[in-house]
Amino acid sequence: MTGSNGRIDARDWLLLAALSVLWGGSFFFNGVAVRELPPFTLVLLRVVLAAMILLPLLYAQRHPLPKGWKGWKPFFLMALFNNVLPFSLIVTGQTYIPSGLTSILNATTPLFTVIVLAAAGEENLLPRRVAGVVVGLIGVIVLRGTDFDFAAGQGLGVLLCLAAALSYGISALVARRALPQSPPLATATFQLMASSLMMTIVACVFERPWQLPAPSFVTWLAVLGLAALATALAYIVFFHIVRRSGASNVMLVTLLIPITAILLGSFVLGEHVSGREIAGALVIGSALLLIDGRVLNFLWR
Repeated sequence: MTGSNGRIDARDWLLLAALSVLWGGSFFFNGVAVRELPPFTLVLLRVVLAAMILLPLLYAQRHPLPKGWKGWKPFFLMALFNNVLPFSLIVTGQTYIPSGLTSILNATTPLFTVIVLAAAGEENLLPRRVAGVVVGLIGVIVLRGTDFDFAAGQGLGVLLCLAAALSYGISALVARRALPQSPPLATATFQLMASSLMMTIVACVFERPWQLPAPSFVTWLAVLGLAALATALAYIVFFHIVRRSGASNVMLVTLLIPITAILLGSFVLGEHVSGREIAGALVIGSALLLIDGRVLNFLWR
């Protein structure tokens, strides 16, 4: 686990990189699926299918279900702030703004997390962590570029994505206080089950999914990728890092997501990597070293 110095367990850096790949794909999957599915219905399919994928694994490992409302309450809180609110806000926001801008706004999550945990008295507001997060955000902006056309309605999309980042920050507080020792598989499955119940109510009230036309095969593939990779598998990795290196450190993954998106585009799709993108990646890497602090201590000594 992370100590008071906020450092990340050395073994979890690779897991953070893997998580950035899994969550980075969610912007692509969302961008494809939201063309045919309304936001709440898409989130409902995402969490229901992910829960169905994890339930057999939970049964195989014989994890008991929470008992009563007292047992389920932390998972419903986690589901609200880590799934229901941010998923819905981001998908809705992507109907107003492009995926690249969404990923930049998503990268503000560590800043919100540091502020929320400090305000709640859970972590000290270390200057190097704040400075590192700000530098990392600058790196994301450099890496993604600033060539975005702010058409009418994009201001709302920006606010929705910033609200999602704040919600993730609150979920880090919930994870730290209410679920410090819960096994990663159990936490992921139970929060997705709670999310499924809440999103069923929301989607039925606002969108009536049963009245929608059947999605195309490509949309179903995007939904399955969103559920299996960007949700079910991603949350097992997410809660594993939370248990070992802390809730605030796991949110640093949002700084890595744009880098992995660039690398995947280069190695898988053969896309050209520009000098600006390399510079942005170097700035983000420097920010992560600043946040971790070990290199600074070594240089100081």
